[in-house]
Amino acid sequence: MVTSRQVLAAGNIQPGHHTTAQFLGMSFNIDTLGSTLLAMIILVALGLYIARGASVGKPTKLQLVFEMLTDWVQEQVRDQMGVRAPRGVVQLCVTLFAFILVANWLAALPSEKVLPPPTADVNLVYPMALLVIIWVNVVSFKRKGAKHYFAHFAKPYAFLAPFEVVTQYFARPVSLALRLWGNIFAGVVMVEVIGLLPAYVLWLPNLGWKLFDMFIGLLQALIFSLLTIIYFGEAAEEPEAAEH
Repeated sequence: MVTSRQVLAAGNIQPGHHTTAQFLGMSFNIDTLGSTLLAMIILVALGLYIARGASVGKPTKLQLVFEMLTDWVQEQVRDQMGVRAPRGVVQLCVTLFAFILVANWLAALPSEKVLPPPTADVNLVYPMALLVIIWVNVVSFKRKGAKHYFAHFAKPYAFLAPFEVVTQYFARPVSLALRLWGNIFAGVVMVEVIGLLPAYVLWLPNLGWKLFDMFIGLLQALIFSLLTIIYFGEAAEEPEAAEH
């Protein structure tokens, strides 16, 4: 019986392998840095293009898409936090969604082997998740005050406080990051496995998988953004409301 490990070895496929460079004693994944920069350039270029052609009376299709995204995020923020949403949350969630989507969709480009989607590298998704969790806890501390912020770890029972601390500071960022990374990384591996097929049949499964991969990329961008909004909603909850 042929195992998946043997298939990968036979096709010279190395999951998680990156082109690296050393600088000041540190190792950098050049392919991840390159694809992250590419995603940033695409996102900034789209933003400038939309801003340049923005119009109230005759909006472009890209402007309508951006406005729909912003409206969706604002609606989710209102549902979770009401009118007193922390400053910058809408902008953060819109930016996260747009960046993650562009980064994920780099998998559809022919240059995927040279510049794979950066979200397939844990070295990118962990810092993004960490940024969200740190920001969430800063908002929670400011909204609830030190007393209520630390007291909520002991609810409903004090002996559960260590588990709540682990959940808040470790489990949440890890699960937020790994959910995104796992799906995109699996897509990269599948494309490489499909690449082992003969050239005359390669195009059909490759096209089908890339379309499916783009759908997964969209879904994961939505999930990451929605979970970010939910976490901020919990952080912005008033102490009196949290006690009931």
